[in-house]
Amino acid sequence: MTAPKSIRIRMYQVGFGDCFLLSFDYSPKPSRHVLIDCGSMASPKGSPPGLIKRVAANIASTVGNDPFAVVATHRHTDHVSGFDPGTTGKGAGAIIAALKPRFVVQPWTEDPGLRTNANAPPARRGMALRRQTLDDLSVVASQVVDRYVPRLRRSPATRAIGSQLDFIGKDNIKNLRAVENLMTMAPNDYVHAGRTTRLTRFLPGVRVHVLGPPTIKQYDNVRGQRDRDKDEFWHLQARSLAMGSKSGTTKSAPLFEGFSSVSGRHAPASSRWLVNAIKTESAEQLLQLVRILDDAMNNTSLILLFECGEQRLLFPGDAQIENWEYALNTPSLRKHLEKISVYKVGHHGSLNATPKSLWKLWFPDGSTPQAAGRRMVSLLSTLEGKHGHRENDSEVPRRKLATALRKRTTLTSTESLDGAEYFDEVIAIN
Repeated sequence: MTAPKSIRIRMYQVGFGDCFLLSFDYSPKPSRHVLIDCGSMASPKGSPPGLIKRVAANIASTVGNDPFAVVATHRHTDHVSGFDPGTTGKGAGAIIAALKPRFVVQPWTEDPGLRTNANAPPARRGMALRRQTLDDLSVVASQVVDRYVPRLRRSPATRAIGSQLDFIGKDNIKNLRAVENLMTMAPNDYVHAGRTTRLTRFLPGVRVHVLGPPTIKQYDNVRGQRDRDKDEFWHLQARSLAMGSKSGTTKSAPLFEGFSSVSGRHAPASSRWLVNAIKTESAEQLLQLVRILDDAMNNTSLILLFECGEQRLLFPGDAQIENWEYALNTPSLRKHLEKISVYKVGHHGSLNATPKSLWKLWFPDGSTPQAAGRRMVSLLSTLEGKHGHRENDSEVPRRKLATALRKRTTLTSTESLDGAEYFDEVIAIN
């Protein structure tokens, strides 16, 4: 089979989430399709009920009986909730599984065969420890949402923080039905930076490069970061919040044994300002911890590059800077990041998911913008007002990044689809 004649990219309107269908035209033979993520955390205003199931049905009508493969870049709800078959087995995930994908590509951290035991090689033991940590952090996120968010939302002083915790916390809950469906709907291909994926054999004439995430053995800084601030920090903090046990039954002891105490509105009027201040500070710290979990999960995200002829399509999921560093600092991988044709904007437009070193590789300081017909195409699946705050320059999508993308690339955002179900981009192979 020769190389495809064109690649059609569908960016589905799922609100705050990702869902992309790549269709490779091998006519007169059947097209081959690759679904990259399917999930949403928040639907756009005015969208029909059952949005993600409607999206799955459209994917099914497009794929039909053609060869089909699935990529799940990482475990966040806004990327995998569409793989949930539902409690009745008739949800979006069941529709996708019925298409009988040839295989499912996921990051190495999702491999269920990674176990912590004395006979495992050191590198595999490191992988297992990181995966177990992410599983434990999902338990923490679940308990934050169930136990702390309702309390914070009752107080005007912490209501906004409670909403942020609710959104980010739910995004980090493990999504068991979706995860199990991804593990069982087809053979799995667990990959890491530099590894060959089954996608290359599946797509004749297309080279698929896995640029991330690296394993701990490949990039030791990931191990160091984990020990200092990311995974291990969460374990310690979970215990201090009495949230470390999966049963959630651990109770904290009184702070000052033998002294009387009061809580909430029962405090003396003269002291309530201090109680509220402490509540706000505690909520801010909890929000910071949940964001650390969010970053840790994003740093397990796949970074895939599809190369065909002169076209290079970059799909980095939600990869953050620590995930990017290995590819950017490894010459054999870095070269693939040059001259990108299509860029799926990382993490819904978060600035730390489009590293400045990557940006300068594409657009060196002092360079002039290309003519419209020769520009990189950038695709942004996002929804404003759901993640971060403008007050501290953490809003998603980041205004400065969006402005730069409009200036330097041909940008299409799901926010501009105006009721359309998806956006089509056809890339001719030359």
